[in-house]
Amino acid sequence: MRQLTLRIDDELAVRLKVAAGERGESVNGYAGKVLSAALDPDLAGDEVSALRERLARAGLLLRPESVARKRPSAQELRRARAAAGRGKPLSELVREGRG
Repeated sequence: MRQLTLRIDDELAVRLKVAAGERGESVNGYAGKVLSAALDPDLAGDEVSALRERLARAGLLLRPESVARKRPSAQELRRARAAAGRGKPLSELVREGRG
């Protein structure tokens, strides 16, 4: 068995840990199953359909209702848009060596 090191963003790492935990599996075991399902050459169809079919066959496909998200209200959107422009400009962050 080989060891593989992957660099993934923090949000994806958290989602991976949560998904594995919900299934009572280790992150390593769950990630291995997802990768195996994604790379199974025996399935046909376009790439997206094939990936969904592989994940479903492996018992890893989430149903749409389990990931459904409520749309934000108009008021929530207004607040988010108003807050979006209040941060430091990127040029200032670069000058500070933080960009």
